[in-house]
Amino acid sequence: MALLRCRGLRKVFGGQVVLDQLDLTVAEHEVVALIGASGSGKSTLLRCVNLLDDLDDGTIELDGEEISAPGVDPDRVRRRIGLVFQAYNLFPHLSVLDNVTLAPRRVHGRSRAQAEAHARELLDRVGLGDRAGAYPDRLSGGQQQRVAIVRALANNPRLLLLDEVTSALDPELVGEVLALIRDLKADGTTMVLATHEMTFARDVADQVCFLDGGRVIETGAPQQLFGAPTQPRTRQFLARIIEAGRL
Repeated sequence: MALLRCRGLRKVFGGQVVLDQLDLTVAEHEVVALIGASGSGKSTLLRCVNLLDDLDDGTIELDGEEISAPGVDPDRVRRRIGLVFQAYNLFPHLSVLDNVTLAPRRVHGRSRAQAEAHARELLDRVGLGDRAGAYPDRLSGGQQQRVAIVRALANNPRLLLLDEVTSALDPELVGEVLALIRDLKADGTTMVLATHEMTFARDVADQVCFLDGGRVIETGAPQQLFGAPTQPRTRQFLARIIEAGRL
């Protein structure tokens, strides 16, 4: 059974169709990369899966439960989904440790000792164990983004959504965040990531989905989609990416 299944998703903002009968299926332990031009619907899809935006039509299932059904408690659903934005969104008045442990303590009811032990383990793993007491403004962009990912992981999510998590970083800081995502894939973390990093999507994803106009135009293994795309719109998009030296 698929971990995540989206069927016929439709979302309209101000008369503009942002998601147009979009379908997506993600298996457990799979990494799915969403690619496409800005405005193609990638970020909106992630926000809808996390129930931050309401659908106009369609259904979303997580572990076989229709989480988009009326009456479903979005806070209960979000306990099983981690979402990391392109902006780090760390609380500036809290230390790294307090940022990471806030939700486990306040939402999941873990003791401070349990939450902090788990947080320190995760921070050690991403090379930030010595920064637990630091505040966000004392960290580099790459460090802040790694903390944001750790904060999402601290809740032990079934599904991790990553929305252009390297787009706000200086080029030399991108590598450390991508290395963390590679490690998460090796651990079997189920992820859906919207990205403009085409080479990374090709190397790390199990499945790549090309979005255009709010639809999934083409889906395939990275070698197939990047090497021999079947749809003309996909070929046109990738030709521009190659011309720009990004693949």
